[in-house]
Amino acid sequence: MLEKSFVPADHEAALYDEWEKSGAFRAHPDAPGTPFSIMFPPPNVTGTLHLGHSLNFVLQDMLIRWKRQEGYNVLWQPGTDHAGIATQMVVERALDAEGTSRTTLGREKFLERVWDWKNEYGGTIVRQLRKLGASADWERERFTMDEGLSRAVRKVFVQLHREGLIYRDCRLVNWDPKFRSAISDLEVENRETKGSMWYIRYPLENGQTITVATTRPETMLADTAVAVHPDDERYAGMIGQFLTLPLTGRRIPVVADLHSDPEKGTGAVKITPAHDFNDFEVGRRHDLPTPTILDETACIWLDEIQSELRDVDGLASVAFVQSLYGLSREDARKAIVTELERLGWLEKIEPHKLQVPYAERGGAIVEPRLTLQWYCDAKTLSGPAVEAVENGKIVFEPRQWQNTFFAWMRDIQPWCISRQLWWGHRIPAWYGPDGSVYVAETLQEAQAQAGAGVVLTQDEDVLDTWFSSGLWPFTTLGWPDQTEELAKYYPTSVLVTGFDIIFFWVARMMMMGLHFMKDVPFRTVLIHGLVRDEKGQKMSKSRGNGLDPLDLVNEFGADATRLAICAGTGPGRDIKLGRKRVEEHRAFITKLWNAARFLEMNGAKPVQDFDPATVRSALGRWILSEANVAVTEAQRALTAYRFDEYANCCYRFVWSRFCDWFVEFAKPVFATETDETTEIRVVSAHVLGLILRLMQPVIPFVTATLWKELEYPGAFETVRWPDVTPVPAAEEAQDELDWVIRLISEVRTVRSEMNIPPSQKAPLLFRDAKPENLARAKTWAEAIGRMARVSEVGVLEAETPKNAAQIVLDEATVFIPLEGLIDLDAERARLAKEISKNETELQKVLRKLANADFVARAKPEVVEENRERQATFERDLVRLKAALGRLA
Repeated sequence: MLEKSFVPADHEAALYDEWEKSGAFRAHPDAPGTPFSIMFPPPNVTGTLHLGHSLNFVLQDMLIRWKRQEGYNVLWQPGTDHAGIATQMVVERALDAEGTSRTTLGREKFLERVWDWKNEYGGTIVRQLRKLGASADWERERFTMDEGLSRAVRKVFVQLHREGLIYRDCRLVNWDPKFRSAISDLEVENRETKGSMWYIRYPLENGQTITVATTRPETMLADTAVAVHPDDERYAGMIGQFLTLPLTGRRIPVVADLHSDPEKGTGAVKITPAHDFNDFEVGRRHDLPTPTILDETACIWLDEIQSELRDVDGLASVAFVQSLYGLSREDARKAIVTELERLGWLEKIEPHKLQVPYAERGGAIVEPRLTLQWYCDAKTLSGPAVEAVENGKIVFEPRQWQNTFFAWMRDIQPWCISRQLWWGHRIPAWYGPDGSVYVAETLQEAQAQAGAGVVLTQDEDVLDTWFSSGLWPFTTLGWPDQTEELAKYYPTSVLVTGFDIIFFWVARMMMMGLHFMKDVPFRTVLIHGLVRDEKGQKMSKSRGNGLDPLDLVNEFGADATRLAICAGTGPGRDIKLGRKRVEEHRAFITKLWNAARFLEMNGAKPVQDFDPATVRSALGRWILSEANVAVTEAQRALTAYRFDEYANCCYRFVWSRFCDWFVEFAKPVFATETDETTEIRVVSAHVLGLILRLMQPVIPFVTATLWKELEYPGAFETVRWPDVTPVPAAEEAQDELDWVIRLISEVRTVRSEMNIPPSQKAPLLFRDAKPENLARAKTWAEAIGRMARVSEVGVLEAETPKNAAQIVLDEATVFIPLEGLIDLDAERARLAKEISKNETELQKVLRKLANADFVARAKPEVVEENRERQATFERDLVRLKAALGRLA
């Protein structure tokens, strides 16, 4: 006998352990079946489960479980990413607490400490994913720095270098002065900051001045030009002239360039090629020098401008500039502004909002820095990837994300792949005493290139984490070896990911897969949105609205958490999620459990080889027909990646059709012992089993528990997706039961609108009803009476009764006499008052929404809340006016 209620904690861990030990998640490349494979977007080895992960992995798990049920040969490939800068930061913090550092330890000892940390703590998120129910083939778990993947990374680097697609160059990078390393754009967080705009006069040699506006006066020490728009008449006569740079005395030109915007600031901009990405491109167009004035810690460094410093009376002082040596950016800025003001070259200062780039991990302000790095020719590699999307070999869902992909790819820049870290794939390049570079997979190969006796030193840098994760779809399957996994599961079927890494990860997997495997890495890219709170706000620590998914799992169960995520996931849109939503979906699981328990108590047991075609009762045929509709809708929804529609169709069928109607209609049948009773028991057990299979992808724990406890045949993890089965006279049964349901629903609505107490029963009187509908009313009189609180069902022979509510049901008019049930005058007054109140509130909302200023300035969630209130008031007014009309 089923327990009174389903307690997730009593079942989840034991069930998962049972599944894993049985090999239920294991992939078998040598087995028959159409392959279906999904690769983990590998979470950082430092990571812990958050709601973004939960959304991503629940969607993957649903697809994987569904495809297993459909009989596909499934692989869900798990793994984690070494997360270079994040992992190094964690270990460095631990060393700092011990009073030591990585430089004190040295590279070899430091890397030993990182591996020790990874082995002890690196599996946290993997364990947490198990609690969520993720059914990956854990025996195949990979790590981006395990030996097999490391070998593949070296091979790829060497081959791309030989093909001229990897090279060294001196370009601007995002520089983290805390970690003293280049970082990717994804590791940079732009924050709106209140700052200042300084207006500085630069003197021309002819005695005129040009005023430039800047948010970073400290970088003026490395200015190499001032740019103006070629069509800006204010500066037409100055183009080609030279000016003297305040403070340093350097002579620099005025150049014409479209980068200058006549509408912004003064229309003249200082050009500092080594400290600004836009200025770097201007510098290349005009062949300008690129001196650097900040060192790797973002402190003033004068070595590259020292020789050009000169004293100019009232304008420049070598001694002052030299006094800045070693100052931080911030301190140098204060000193420079003070000196400019003293000398009279500072025109004005205005408050200014600007976007300041911060390192996401360490929190330092990121500095554009000119350094020698290793680059990958992304432009060449991107061509086949763009073509693959254009010709449909790779499809984005939703399709509009293809435009984002194209926009990024068609303007792609060289990809900086080197990082100044110790943790990561070390660049397989060695240097000879004369500076010669030898790129090889091993030191022995490099030595063979250099010749015996040449002392070689390996490059100190490591590769960008995205470089190794870009190889993930094929290196995890054993490449460069030609394995049976690679032959079976590549290309993979679906990639599930967020929109924020389309460029950083998705595009790079396309480039690498097409280049090395000569085929796309996946067929479909499924893009999901962000998880927000119930009001649509972004979750953050500062707002205090964040949720830990494991807290939700512990409180409501993994199934309720998964179902809430599934139900809220529409195509590409953000999902609103909160405790209340998860609690609501736990109520669904409770409803399913209670229905199963009721059926078990009434003798419903699964029967092998049950044939729906043998069912004779209208109730049995109706629920079987409804089940066919649910299976068809669910199949269609999952095929289209409409997880919300899948959840909704399951919800409608299980709660609204099976529990609320079928079980209620079955109660009087179970109260007797007839042939119909036996049939309905078998039908109810069959449909409940179908529900368990239908919902296994999203709520695997409760469905597996019910399957086992109710003794359905076979191991639940191996059961197939339900089929649509022929039902005799399905349309006839559908018409009959739908008519009864509509009648009961209409009566319930009237009773609710009229505030008729549940204890008060009322008769139903039919006029102009067809004989078959009157027969239906009599056949289902018991259910109608019990479920609609009806005292009797009859035919209206006399005139229309006074004070009766009316229902129009197809050809018939149905009367509910209200005399003696309620105070009609009081009810009319109540309804009129409610209508007036709702109309007043509706007008307030409409006035707000008609105010363009309110719509433009209010937070999006506030505007959306008012639109929802408008819809609620309008809906309530329709209902209230209909109720009053019934009393007229």
